[in-house]
This record gives sequence, structure tokens and C-alpha cells, in this order.
Amino acid sequence: MRITDLLQADGILLNAAPADKAAAIDLLAGLQEREGNLTGVADYKADILAREAQGTTAVGEGIAVPHAKSAAVARPGLAAMTVPAGVDYGAPDGKPSNLFFMIAAPRTGADVHLEMLARLMKLLMHEDFRARLLASKTPEEFLAAIDAEETEVFPEEKREKAPAPQPAAGKFFVAVTACPTGIAHTYMAAEALEKTAREMGHTLKAETQGSGGAQNVLTREDIASCDGVIIAADKNVDLARFNGKQVLRVSVSSGINKPAELIQKVADGAAPIYRHDGAEVRDDAGEKESVGRRIYKQLMNGVSHMLPFVIGGGILIALAFLLDDPSLGYDTFGTNTPVAAWFKTVGGVAFGFMLPILSGYIAMAIADRPGLMVGFVGGALAVSGATFVSPGGTAVSAGFLGALIAGFAAGYLMLGLRKLLSGLPKALEGIKPVLLYPLAGLLIIGLFMCAINPFIGMLNTALYSGLEAMGEGSKILLGIVVAGMMAIDMGGPFNKAAYVFGTSTLTAMAATGGSDIMAAVMIGGMVPPIAIALCCTFFKNRFTPDERKSGFVNYIMGLCFITEGAIPFAASDPLRVLPACIAGSAVAGGLSMAFGCTLPAPHGGIFVFPVMHNVLFYLLALAVGSVVGMILLALLKKKKV
Repeated sequence: MRITDLLQADGILLNAAPADKAAAIDLLAGLQEREGNLTGVADYKADILAREAQGTTAVGEGIAVPHAKSAAVARPGLAAMTVPAGVDYGAPDGKPSNLFFMIAAPRTGADVHLEMLARLMKLLMHEDFRARLLASKTPEEFLAAIDAEETEVFPEEKREKAPAPQPAAGKFFVAVTACPTGIAHTYMAAEALEKTAREMGHTLKAETQGSGGAQNVLTREDIASCDGVIIAADKNVDLARFNGKQVLRVSVSSGINKPAELIQKVADGAAPIYRHDGAEVRDDAGEKESVGRRIYKQLMNGVSHMLPFVIGGGILIALAFLLDDPSLGYDTFGTNTPVAAWFKTVGGVAFGFMLPILSGYIAMAIADRPGLMVGFVGGALAVSGATFVSPGGTAVSAGFLGALIAGFAAGYLMLGLRKLLSGLPKALEGIKPVLLYPLAGLLIIGLFMCAINPFIGMLNTALYSGLEAMGEGSKILLGIVVAGMMAIDMGGPFNKAAYVFGTSTLTAMAATGGSDIMAAVMIGGMVPPIAIALCCTFFKNRFTPDERKSGFVNYIMGLCFITEGAIPFAASDPLRVLPACIAGSAVAGGLSMAFGCTLPAPHGGIFVFPVMHNVLFYLLALAVGSVVGMILLALLKKKKV
């Protein structure tokens, strides 16, 4: 589908002068309505604003492409506007936007907006084309400029399926571009690299891994015949197919801003040779990255893969308590009825994979695929608490801290093994990934985890004993302490010690209708994600667009007692996020104790509220603690520029 199939003269406004971003959106939405593309302009604008809240659609160079899938769209359509004086649209380069294209796509059906974005980005990367659009005197002249450029850039509509020819003079390169959202920057980087390669006398074929799937996919023939590979991506890209090729890995913004430099570096043979077993030569090529940033990315790789298990499993476990009958026994609450037991079992299985997945994908981020199995097993050994004395596991698990250590240990262990075994004869290369790496890695991580598990277990036991020593005369203080501990490491030894302590009080207090300590523990686990979500809502300028996008999800996770939803925020800014969360949880726990709230279930969240005692005051304590956490977080965090 061509751009000129969707854009009509009635949908073009030249030489407009909107006062601000909101006024620009109003004008463009009005053009969509005039073209007959909308059933309700107000609903469509609401969806456009919701998309803008996730991050600006201005892409720099004076270009903005607001877009949304909306139920208020009757048919796919485009609207365009030129603003000679420019308007501040929050572009990443800080410059005003003067050329607008608004895409309207129906909520159901094909991703028309992604196809249009890809085409528009290829055209708009050409500076002379943008100049012709801005100089247009009439809508017809504007349309003619688009039609001419589109014909030149897309001489065949099936261009992406054609093999990339290698010229007699010059070299042939391939590239993969990808950004976290998979929209504008993905295609801008691809077009910049392709265009610059042509200008330098080379040929380059770029595969775009956008949110609508991979396009212009590289074939085996492309990769076999290429002289080098450029990976311009801000997310993980599978590199196995590029084994033996020189691969230059940079950010997607470098692909947009420094295409000539990247192409020249690969043309000069200055990029490292990628080996799928992890060995690289000249690994000083590419972009430098600080140790802290590298560790953060490795940690986030584990966290991002862990979260689906946390969310899915945690919600199913919470549903089990909602659907169960506590009168059949508080000590087995959650599995008393077949339906509840089914939800509890399935959710528990998912939850059981949480920490091994964390360890495995941290190790994989460090050492590629050889690290996955070793990290996964290390995380499982941490959960079991296995030691040399008790190989089958102990009552005290190493928990989150142990799994974290296992992931990093496994990753760097596999890097060490690669270097150690790099001197073996080439005839043994084939058995390294299938025999030597997994066998040696498994033995070493097993020895390592059995050695450190007792010490981490002792830390957990010491925390538990300290809580138990607090007397009846300090109930409110006890509530403050156990609730605050739930927010210290969000799933680590402090968190688990508080949880184990809370669950141990359930049987003794079953006759009284539940445990006040358990209630304080659970409220402490609910506050961190809710406080972060509130801060993302009411203090948006403290967070990046990606963080704000995750804010709403934290409401759900907090209400479902999934404290781990706060981990990405805490990991990226621990010195500010953790104190605010701990304070908010401590306030909520102390109030819960003061109000005499009790809970008979070893779980938290809205699903167990029906079986709580004094639930209205419990909600009040939760609200107060969350607001305290929000305010402290807003005071501690700096405004984002």
C-alpha cells in the first residue's frame, strides 16, 4: 500500500501555526475527521494522547509521526501538516518539529500503521525530500512530491524480497536494526545505513526487527556473501547466524547518527570476528560500555525474562485463595477445594521457575547460550538450599540473593571456561558446546552453590531468629520491621525471612481468625509497586517514557501482592527507590498492627481481602503507606531532562 493511497488533498494542511503539541494534535485529528476516516474524533484523540504518554512520536530532524490504533477509526488514513515555525513536540534531538504525518489505524486487523511508519521513515530520511515537502505551495504539490519520491525509493513493491546484488566496485554489508519499541528508530537506522552505504559506493541490506515482526529478512546467501555485519540495536539480537563474520554492535541511535563511521569501520576490517562459542578477536571495536552499565543490562536480561513467571504465577496463586473456603482449614487454605488446588498448583509451578529463570538469563547475557543451562541449574540449587552435607536441600533456601549470585557466577564461569579450553585442537570444537561446556560448567556451579548456600542460609536464619525475639510488647514496632523488610530486597533473604516468619505464625493464631504479623508482612509487600505506580502517575517528570509505561502494570502487581514488579525500578536507581519503598512499607505495616488487622492466608493481595479481619482499616493502612512511599520517591528522584 502506497502512502498516496491513504493521503488525500483534504488531509493536508500547509503552513499551520499550532501553539503547542496539543494544538498540533487537534489540527491533525481534525484533518482525519475531514477525510472521513473517523467515527469519533474525541475517542481517536484520546488514543493518540495515550500513545504519546508512552513516549513522544517525534523522531528528530523536524519530523513527528503521531499514530494510534483506535476503535474510533473507520478506515486507515493519513493526515499531513507543515509548520514552518516549528512546534515543541518533545523530539529526542531537542529541535522543534515542522513536518507532521498522523496515521489512523483500526484497532482490529493488520498493523497498517507499522507498514506506513516503515515507508514514511525511509522517505523522510532524505533531507532534500523533506525540503520539497516544506516548500510545497498546495496540497496537490505536496502529494506529487510524495508520489515521485515513493516511486524512486520503491521502484518495485516487492523490493524487500529481491536479493541484494553486490556491485563490482565496493563491498556488500548486512545490518540488523531494532529498538525497544520497534517503531520509528528501527526504520530510521535501516534507511540511514542503506542510504549512506550507497553514497560510499557500497551495498547494504538492512533487516528491521520492528514491533510488527522482522522485515527484509537476511537470507543465508546474504550473510554468506557479506563483507561484514552491523547490529544497530537496543535490545538482544540473535547472533548465531553471523558466526565467523566480523560483527560491529552499536546502539540504534548510532545507526541513525553515525552510519558512515560504522560502515567505514567494518569496511576497514576493524570490527571483531564473532564466534558463536563466545570467542571474539579485536573486541575493542564497537561502543565502549562501563562495567556498571554492562552489569545492569545483564541483570535486566534476567529480570525481564523472570517477570512473566512472577506475574502469571502470582495472580493464579492469589486466585486460589479467593476461590477457596477457609472454614475447611486455615493451615491448608489455598488448596482446600479442587478448583483452588488447581490454581495453586499451576501458579506454584510457574512461580517455582522464577529464580532459576533469573539466574539462567543473567548467565546467558554474559556468556551467550552456554551460560543458560549452568545459570538455570545454579538458580535451582539456590532455591533448594543444597549443601555438601544435605545435597537434597535444606529448610532454609538461599532465595533471591543466592539466585542472583548464581547467575553472575555461572556467566563469568563459562567465559573463563571458554578461555581455558580455547587452546584445544580444532578437531574438538564440535564437542565443546555439547559436552565440555555443560559438563564442566555443571560440576563447577554445583560445587560453588553448595559451598555458599550454607552462608546465605545462615543469613536468612539469623534474620528469622531476630524477628522471633521481638516480644509481644512491641507489636507495632514488629509490624514496622517485618513490613519494611519486605521492601528491602523484594524477594531476597530479608523479604523471605519476613515471609517465613509471618507464615510460621498462622497455625498458632488460626483459632483467632488469622495472624496480625502475616497481615503486616503482606501489606509490606504490596506497597512498593503501588507507590512506584502512583509516582509514575502523579510525578511523571521523574521517570523515562519506558518507566512511565510500566507504571500502570505496577498497580496490578501491587494489588496482587507481586512485590517483584518494583525490581526494575529499584535495580536502575536503588539509592532513591529502595529508601522510599522501605519507608512506605514500614508505615503501612505499623498501621496494620495498630488497627488490629489479621490475615489467615499465607498470601496477600486483593484476592484474600474477603477473608481478612478489619479489612477497611487494612485498606486505609495500605493507602497511607503507598502515598508516603510515593511522596518520598518524588522528593528523592531527580527530574528527567
